Amino acid sequence: MPLSAVAHFGPTTAALAVNHQGQFPAVTLSFNLAPGVALGDAVAAIESAAREIGLPPSIRASFQGTAQAFQASLANEPLLILAALVTVYIVLGILYESYIHPLTILSTLPSAGVGAILALLLCRTDLGVIALIGIILLIGIVKKNAIMMIDFALEAEREADKGPEAAIYEACLLRFRPIMMTTMAALLGGLPLALGTGVGSELRRPLGIAIVGGLLVSQLLTLYTTPVVYLAFDRLARRLARRRGPEPVEERIAVAR
Repeated sequence: MPLSAVAHFGPTTAALAVNHQGQFPAVTLSFNLAPGVALGDAVAAIESAAREIGLPPSIRASFQGTAQAFQASLANEPLLILAALVTVYIVLGILYESYIHPLTILSTLPSAGVGAILALLLCRTDLGVIALIGIILLIGIVKKNAIMMIDFALEAEREADKGPEAAIYEACLLRFRPIMMTTMAALLGGLPLALGTGVGSELRRPLGIAIVGGLLVSQLLTLYTTPVVYLAFDRLARRLARRRGPEPVEERIAVAR
C-alpha cells in the first residue's frame, strides 16, 4: 500500500511544540486582577464567560495555579469548619459529661465569626485561606470565655449547692478579670499581624485582622449572652429530666450507699 493512500506531505506552518496537560493538548491563558477586584469575582466572571461562549464538548476549561488553589479551598472550607466544631463538641461533651453544656460553649462562636468577617469587610480584605485559618483559631480562643464561666458555675452548683442563677452570676463576677486578661493578651498578640508592614505582610494581615475583629466582637457579646444561654439550656435540661420521670429505685439506693 503506498504511503500516499493514507497521508500526504508538503510545506506548511506548524507549532514547534504542543503543550499537554495530562494526556490532552492544552493552551494556557493567563490573567491579572484589576485593582480592587477579588480573585473570587474574577473566577466567577471567567466561568460565566465560558458558559456564554458555548464551548464544544471536546474542549474543557479548568483553572490552574492560584485560582485552582482558591477553588479547592472553597470546596473544603465548610467540611473543615464542620469537622472543627464536631471535634470541639465531642471533647467538651466528654469533659462535662453532658450533651447540653457543650452547646452553651459553642454558642459563643457565631459572634467571633461575625466579628472576623466584619473586620475583613472594613479593611477591604478578602476571605481567603489565611483568613479562614484565623477564624478556625478563634474557635479555640473564644470558647475559653464560656468555659471559664460554665466550669465555675457547675462547680458552684455541685459543691456549694447554689441555684443556676446564683452560680452563673458569681461565675461572671469572679471570672471577669481572667477572661479580660486572656482576651487582651490574644488581641494584642494579633495586632502586629494586622498592622505590620514589610515583606510578607500581605499574607499575615488577613490572619491578624480576623483574630482582632473576632475577639473584639465576641468579647463584647459573650459576657452577656453566655449567662443567658446557660440558664436557657439549664431550664431545658430540667424540663427534659422531668419528662423522663423519676430515677429507678435501684439507682437511688446505689446513690444513697
